Amino acid sequence: MSHQYRDRIRALERRADEIAADFDPDPPDEERAMNILRRGVGPTVSLYCEARTGGQWVRFDEAAFDRLEATLNQWLGLYAACYGVELDGTYSVRTAAELLVDTHDVRDVVTVLTGVPDR
Repeated sequence: MSHQYRDRIRALERRADEIAADFDPDPPDEERAMNILRRGVGPTVSLYCEARTGGQWVRFDEAAFDRLEATLNQWLGLYAACYGVELDGTYSVRTAAELLVDTHDVRDVVTVLTGVPDR
């Protein structure tokens, strides 16, 4: 796996950690939720899509894949907290990527995965 992807995973991970460090949700906070989608969930899922569909198929080593998936789940947890929901369980970055290919909308992806906000 190229250093480019490792560095991008680290950057997404750091950004999620920074937001989580001083995160104090006041649900419902639609604006903050959309910001989390734009700055975190979308780029995380897009990185996976790019690695799998770009000019060269990138294979993530186990540690990098685990970090990418953990980062996605951290972003999803922050998103859900904007609606006063605590997520139970983890979500697959591959499933999120497949949903993004089908829907072309990161908000739809998150709603299908997590059920947040209630439909």
